[in-house]
Amino acid sequence: MTVGIYGGSFDPIHTGHAMVANFVSQCNVVDEVWIMVSRRNPLKEHTTIASDSDRLSMARLVAFNCRNVKVTDIEMTMPSPSYTYDTLLELKRRYPQDEFKIIIGSDSLQNFHNWRNYLKIQKEFGLIVYPRPGYGMPEIEPDGMIFLNGAPEFGVSSSLVREYISSGWDINYFVPVAVSEYIKENKLYK
Repeated sequence: MTVGIYGGSFDPIHTGHAMVANFVSQCNVVDEVWIMVSRRNPLKEHTTIASDSDRLSMARLVAFNCRNVKVTDIEMTMPSPSYTYDTLLELKRRYPQDEFKIIIGSDSLQNFHNWRNYLKIQKEFGLIVYPRPGYGMPEIEPDGMIFLNGAPEFGVSSSLVREYISSGWDINYFVPVAVSEYIKENKLYK
């Protein structure tokens, strides 16, 4: 089975994330998508606001409504900071029968060369690159990369959703309904 690993802090997971997971799970490049909630991105400032368990719970709410989408908590069991290559090796150790590919946005492709062991990730596992507004896709698809040209794009970000919540805005349609209800019930991002 080929699994697309869709990693991120998902703080909170929003409609754009759900669209990517759902689209990739159905476009015949993988058999399943696993949403992988990470503890902390080593290339970003530490800005996580919701707890690991809250972010996992919200991701599970999204996965529940998407075909062939699951959630993995593997990075919560690994040393922090987590590096994608190490996580992929651990996934391969745990699931030797499966093939894993990383799903990233074209915005992340711009700094992919800064990832630890990025060439090994590309060669040994491979990338699925999803378009993001304002970040074009290269004309040539290098070995180890699949470009999802023509996939629907979205302009929502987790930081924007957190900003709206803290300002008292209604976040309907920015996040799935179940996630909105979870955020309200647990008083997150206030």
